[in-house]
Amino acid sequence: MTSSYQDFVPLKAIPFMEFLINEHNFTLKIVNQRETKHGDFRSLPNGKFQITVNNNLNKYQFLLTLVHEIAHHVAHQKFGKAKPHGKEWKAVFQHLMLPFLNPDIFPLELLPYLANYLKNPKASTDSDAKLSLALKGNTAATGKYFVFAIPLGGFFIFKDLIYKRGNKRRTRYECLNMVNKKTYLFHQNAEVNSYQES
Repeated sequence: MTSSYQDFVPLKAIPFMEFLINEHNFTLKIVNQRETKHGDFRSLPNGKFQITVNNNLNKYQFLLTLVHEIAHHVAHQKFGKAKPHGKEWKAVFQHLMLPFLNPDIFPLELLPYLANYLKNPKASTDSDAKLSLALKGNTAATGKYFVFAIPLGGFFIFKDLIYKRGNKRRTRYECLNMVNKKTYLFHQNAEVNSYQES
């Protein structure tokens, strides 16, 4: 078991995390960023268990993702083939998160968003727009912008393609791909590059 996770979580979270890791038998791998997920849990062919978490997450995102995945492991041990994000997993995740809901671990301004999310946790924190924005400190990565910050009708670049921002639908924006002229839905907190016409 690698202890390098300690560099990725808030300092005051380490004792609780140490307890969880010692209590539940799995290998933790910290991996390069994946576009489609922050982490995952899997049962390996040799009967052992593995959890992976992306290395590009900030300490609060990393902690939440790691506990999310440990909850899958615990639910798997307790209930066998339960729904991946069903009521059993939700109950385990809520229980495991309790010791971490503490202003010594998460910033005070984050706690109300976390508490609200944990009333009925979803498969991804990204599905809770307010929490995912708060977890990023309300700041996009250097040189990037959130889609919601692009003006209506404004252009932006995502994965080397130019899009035009359209209307909002709940937490997503309709954006027109300028090459194939198809409309795609972007999460309001998707991070994109601005596009300046030369």
